[in-house]
Amino acid sequence: MRNTYPVWVYALIALAIVTGGLYALPNIFPEDPAVQVANSRTGVVDENIASIIDVILGAQGLTPHRIEEPDGQKLLRFDSAERQLRAADVLRGALDDDHVVALSLAPATPEWLRAINGRPMSLGLDLRGGVHFLMEVDLNAVIGTAMERYTNEFRGRLREERLAFDEIERGARDLMIRFASEQDRAQALTWLRRNYRGELNFVERGLGADSSLEVTLDAEHLTELRRLALQQNISTLRKRVDELGVAEPIIAQQGESRIVVQLPGVQDTARAKEILGATATLEFRMVAEGEDAPAAAASGRAPAGTRLYYERDGAPVLLQRRVMLTGDYITGASSGIAQDTGGPAVFINLDGQGARIFSRVTAENVGRLMATVFIETRTETTEEDGELVRRTSRSEEVINIARINEPLGRRFQITGLESTREAHNLALLLRAGALAAPMSIVEERTVGPSLGQENIDRGMQSVIIGFIAVMLFMVLYYRVFGLIANFALALNLVFIVSILSMLQATLTLPGIAGIVLVVGIAVDANVLIFERIREELRNGMSPKAAISGGYERAFSTIADANVTTLIAAVVLFLFGTGPIKGFAITLSIGVVVSMFTAIVVTRAIVNLTYGRQRRITRLAI
Repeated sequence: MRNTYPVWVYALIALAIVTGGLYALPNIFPEDPAVQVANSRTGVVDENIASIIDVILGAQGLTPHRIEEPDGQKLLRFDSAERQLRAADVLRGALDDDHVVALSLAPATPEWLRAINGRPMSLGLDLRGGVHFLMEVDLNAVIGTAMERYTNEFRGRLREERLAFDEIERGARDLMIRFASEQDRAQALTWLRRNYRGELNFVERGLGADSSLEVTLDAEHLTELRRLALQQNISTLRKRVDELGVAEPIIAQQGESRIVVQLPGVQDTARAKEILGATATLEFRMVAEGEDAPAAAASGRAPAGTRLYYERDGAPVLLQRRVMLTGDYITGASSGIAQDTGGPAVFINLDGQGARIFSRVTAENVGRLMATVFIETRTETTEEDGELVRRTSRSEEVINIARINEPLGRRFQITGLESTREAHNLALLLRAGALAAPMSIVEERTVGPSLGQENIDRGMQSVIIGFIAVMLFMVLYYRVFGLIANFALALNLVFIVSILSMLQATLTLPGIAGIVLVVGIAVDANVLIFERIREELRNGMSPKAAISGGYERAFSTIADANVTTLIAAVVLFLFGTGPIKGFAITLSIGVVVSMFTAIVVTRAIVNLTYGRQRRITRLAI
């Protein structure tokens, strides 16, 4: 009897071992503390800014040991976290608001490994840390947002109810509705109190032709709006983080107005920072054709019923005050290339109500010009004279003007964007939804393992000691076959690490527990095989027949045990969350890999050792 595999099986095993070792290799290289600099709109850092960065850091004695330019950005690698933090503070103070400076942990994987897409596996916050953001929600802005909504709502609904009013003026925290007479005010007040009970407070001001109505938010309603705004911001942040592809993030409320965001293993932190803090939306307005925009820009006063905006090239344009459609009706957005212009574009999908509104207003304005207004709000916290000062900036610019050739419906596209990166970011923000209130990053840092580096080191030491103990036992008890099992056991860990690296799955501390369990499962499979071989030898079978019989008859037992374990792992993955899923993933991968190493690989080595010998008198088992 000859115990041997076909040549192609040995070649397949060799290929698997080489591939596994190759893709596990990136994990032995350490990470560098780094600072990432990117243009907030295009992502590309031009040569002037690059030279400024070099001069500023050189003057402070913070020259990085390596500079890279991924996708036109600047990635500055430093020797220590202390130099990284100092360099980030210096650059934030020196660069303008158009550039994002963010902390990063950059992998030191060699170029030849990156060329074949070899990357270290993602580690959770409990193992490697990541980027930590503490974000302050500007809850006072909720009042302004609510007042803006009520202003637009009152204008439409009062006209629909045929209730006369002169004008509505919006203040920072209230509204003032002006009437021509006290009778008009009384009629409007009766209707408003009936429809907005519990939401708004109304106070009558003035008499006769100076009659007015002051509208403020009810205290309980304002508290509820602030609570909902905070919850919506948390929900929106989760969607944006999902779009970024970050595994197992932590997004949680802290106190009454702050949100903690922890992103394990984030590489492009500049983009993460840019996406998390941005408040972006779109408005569609008709162009006030026939009006003199340059004259309005020169005088600083727009004609009645219009507002002055600027295009990206600085050209002034007058738009009607009435908003045709806002970004609230957008249900989907994707970036791509416009077929007519060949430039970057964002393809917009509207919900049913938005589609009806947009179809109606565009049908009424066929042949006229429509403008797309991009509105972005950014809030940053800087240190001035030892105190933290929060500044909010709001930019409104016209990114596209197009003539309406036909009524537009549920799906359409907007162009006029500067780069594919900007189109991608805008589509991401529109998909994830707008923030209910602006946020500022009040604290940013890289965080270490949440369970403490010392505890993790001790945990790893215990794993290594246990692994060595198992290997010694296998060698002492099964001799040559024990050495073969130990090789398969080590290969099992290499395969798990390489698969996690290729899938970019996140390894957490519960995941390590899954790997430790897999080590036991893998050894258990070899113990079953080896004991079966010894039993066959005791029954008087020849060594070659015992080897063949041991592997074949132990297979069903091993398969049953591993399939039941795999079923349990799948159930954990389907119904578990967070760390439980991490445990289930490593356990599932480990079970499948252990079947391969404990049965196929060890059988191949045993075949090479004993299969080609014509006569074997005894086995070292």
